[in-house]
Amino acid sequence: MTTRRRGLSLLLVAGLGLGAVSCGSGDDKPGAQGSGGADGPVKITVGCQPPKSNAKEREGWDADVVAFQKLHPNITIESKDAFPCINPDTFQAKLAGGSQEDVFYVYYTDVQKIIKARQAADISQYIGDVKATKDLRPDVQGVFKSEDKTYGVPRNNYNMGLVYNRKLFTQAGLNPDTPPKTWAEVQAAAKKIAGLGAGYTGFGEYSAGNTGGWHFAASLYARGGSMVGEDGKTAAFNSAEGKAVLENLKTMRWNDNAMGSKQLLQWEDLMRMMGSGKLGMMIGAPDVVQSVNNDFQGKFEDYGVTAVPESEGKSSLSGGDGYMFNPKATPEKINAGLLWLEFHELTPGQGQFNYQRAKEQGRPVGLPIPDLYGDSATGKEIVALRKQFATVPVDHFTPYVTAQASITNKLEPPKAQELYAVLDVAMSAVLTRQDADIDKLLSDAESKANKILAKNT
Repeated sequence: MTTRRRGLSLLLVAGLGLGAVSCGSGDDKPGAQGSGGADGPVKITVGCQPPKSNAKEREGWDADVVAFQKLHPNITIESKDAFPCINPDTFQAKLAGGSQEDVFYVYYTDVQKIIKARQAADISQYIGDVKATKDLRPDVQGVFKSEDKTYGVPRNNYNMGLVYNRKLFTQAGLNPDTPPKTWAEVQAAAKKIAGLGAGYTGFGEYSAGNTGGWHFAASLYARGGSMVGEDGKTAAFNSAEGKAVLENLKTMRWNDNAMGSKQLLQWEDLMRMMGSGKLGMMIGAPDVVQSVNNDFQGKFEDYGVTAVPESEGKSSLSGGDGYMFNPKATPEKINAGLLWLEFHELTPGQGQFNYQRAKEQGRPVGLPIPDLYGDSATGKEIVALRKQFATVPVDHFTPYVTAQASITNKLEPPKAQELYAVLDVAMSAVLTRQDADIDKLLSDAESKANKILAKNT
């Protein structure tokens, strides 16, 4: 999950694109273009308009609404802002009561639950008219599918990486252009960075506030492990891969003295350490660099991102967000909503991908997310635009981008936050007790996790 999912930093606010959509098929189902042109007036409510406190993103969104309505004068967009876009205290109640927007914002982790509860419309008969979806990464579009039906459209997609301080790599005699690919290389680099002097930490890790379990999952997936079994009803992390995650941390903490003595760290702790210029490496999505720059006094040019060590050919913990449709929405509203989403969320050079506008507004351009299209023609077009209007050193993300072709996105497990809380115990024990018994910690965590997973399954 990104920093905003942690409730502590910036959600990537997407605007997206001004794009034409193919004409309807002419049969008995209305095509997307048809609803946007010849049909009668349609008004739709759309969630996740940037709040007024996000002035630049808000300005872009509002300008896109005006431009869209000029192209489709029969469609009226009524934007709904919220900060954050999902309030956990009210989201489920809105879904249950059917009071969500016509086009409502969702996290990946909620999609399948919403589909199962029949709280979103099946848009399968309309999605084929949206040209932009043909190049979407199959694993990204697959998030919004159940069997052969489609229920939504992605807006953002990312997976975890290894964020590192290029400046410290250079000071420690390491090459910042060839960051670690294995955990053994991470250990060696962490020792050298910690050896720079008092206050320097080679590798930082979370172990409290559910963040420890979150990063345990990220490291586990990268090694080829799983948090739960295929049926989602039993824990699977008490494995060789799970044990390797904890043994690696125990080695760096106690044998190498590369992780510092202060532990029980939560989200803001590592961000502050990275921003101070004293932390060498941490697990994190590329937007960590943006947050460190914007909120923790770091500088974009000092940081790089690569894949989580050993994840190539395996998996990386991924996440993102997108939009689904109120099950009460009429076909006209669904078609109008799809036109808007293609216009604002899926078109290179526009909306979220309007990098020229973002640069003119002074917003950072060049982060390798969202990754909706992979190496397709559309994906390559977006990458070229990012480079053209980049305001941050794009080359610093090259190791991360290059690795993506061989990494499979893997979503968070069911009951994620509850499982993360259980694994916080194992993570904190390994990092605070030199005599921690890894086998017992994993066994105890497995027992607790199985009880959690057995509920409501």
